[in-house]
Amino acid sequence: MRKLLKIDARDNVAVALDNLSAGFAIDQEDLSVTILTDVSQAQKVALSDIAKGENIIKYGQPIGHATSPIPKGEKVDETNIKTNLEGVLEYNYSPEFTPNQYRNRDLTFKGFRRKNGDVGIRNELWIVPTVGCVNGIGEQMLNALKREVDISRIDGIEIFKHNYGCSQLGDDHENTKKILRDIVLHPNAGGVLVLGLGCENNQPDVFREFLGDFDEERIKFLVTQDVKNEHEEGLKILKELYEKMAEDVREEIPLSELKVGLKCGGSDGFSGISANPLLGAFSDFLVAQGGTTVLTEVPEMFGAETLLMNRAENRDVFEKTVHLINDFKNYFIENKQPIYENPSPGNKAGGISTLEEKSLGCTQKCGTDKVRDVLKYGERLTTKGLNLLSSPGNDLVAATALGAAGCHLVLFTTGRGTPFGSFVPTMKISTNTPLYEKKPHWIDFNAGPIADGKQIEDVLEEFIPYLIDVASGNQVNNEKYGFREIAIFKTGVTL
Repeated sequence: MRKLLKIDARDNVAVALDNLSAGFAIDQEDLSVTILTDVSQAQKVALSDIAKGENIIKYGQPIGHATSPIPKGEKVDETNIKTNLEGVLEYNYSPEFTPNQYRNRDLTFKGFRRKNGDVGIRNELWIVPTVGCVNGIGEQMLNALKREVDISRIDGIEIFKHNYGCSQLGDDHENTKKILRDIVLHPNAGGVLVLGLGCENNQPDVFREFLGDFDEERIKFLVTQDVKNEHEEGLKILKELYEKMAEDVREEIPLSELKVGLKCGGSDGFSGISANPLLGAFSDFLVAQGGTTVLTEVPEMFGAETLLMNRAENRDVFEKTVHLINDFKNYFIENKQPIYENPSPGNKAGGISTLEEKSLGCTQKCGTDKVRDVLKYGERLTTKGLNLLSSPGNDLVAATALGAAGCHLVLFTTGRGTPFGSFVPTMKISTNTPLYEKKPHWIDFNAGPIADGKQIEDVLEEFIPYLIDVASGNQVNNEKYGFREIAIFKTGVTL
């Protein structure tokens, strides 16, 4: 059984596939080395003597440089490697495209066709507060409705509480409006009650206009200051929406209409070996079906951004990608924060030492197809194929942004594990089998066999029908256990 994995022929480090003790000698077909220091699973080992200042190579790319001499067999981690990244850069467009290896199979899933032609993979009833002041009222309405109706006739009843909608200025106020608008209009909801207070900055009548065209039979408003008994009025509206939704039925929908968000969190040294490449293969597969995938977490593109830029479909998309990267770097600079203060302590414990290493693993989630469009935070999808979306790496903020962009579900890879879920189904995919076995109530699908030597294409063929079943109504763990939240990006002053 392999103990070390050399990912690319150019690499001067390998990844430990198991815990290795000092003195352990490895003599594999592709490499021979004696371990000098205890190494945990997923951490890196030097395959040759590396001089101070010399680049550390993983995935065939530099992931930083050695801060001290590293002898062959020594552990390579944040104590002896430092990032090569610095500042805001200028970029040149050097397009480099890889043909998509997949064909269209004419697959379908069972979804809900909405009045405007949009498709949902869930038929849920949502309460969306315009302001955090009515969170409690909304939750009381939701609990009362659950006691009075047969919930099994629809897919779920949820309230998406948040702290915003008032005391915000500028971009923060606009971002709150955009994300709440995108949630209200999301086709996974068969009915929505927009619950307002009346005196908030996010005025309900202005927000109503902000929605644009919408189905007034399925999206209702209640301003609690305008009625005598808001609980009775709200419950009445919710029951009306519920009765309409209970008649909705699933129908066969081409896979070309599926929109999927790509996200990772609690990454480890296996993320770029197993789960992220699996999502990359799936992304290319879905794009070949005519579908849509979205990659976000801009700070975790730093160090791999040129690989994405050179996949831009045209110069306009290239320029959007440059702005995506540099605008986020300037956000760090304006707030007097280091651009490259990443990865997290959990990432480091899991074997990731620099942002380049994290980014080169992270961006594998979007496969090799062309980048078709780039979205600003709060914008909604208009272009099929692979899209990039502006958002920070924070798990809940980024997953909310993916759902708000129009993604039906989020595919979330993790090597450390996390239970959270956004307002759309949030499927957890483990990078390693021990995590899958330890946390079956968190993890939905195991990509660990890839790290053990199973071919990505074989695992992909297991993943595709699983995902279609989820799109057709099978719940993932965050839905089963009721982990449903939203988080809105905040950058400025609170009044």
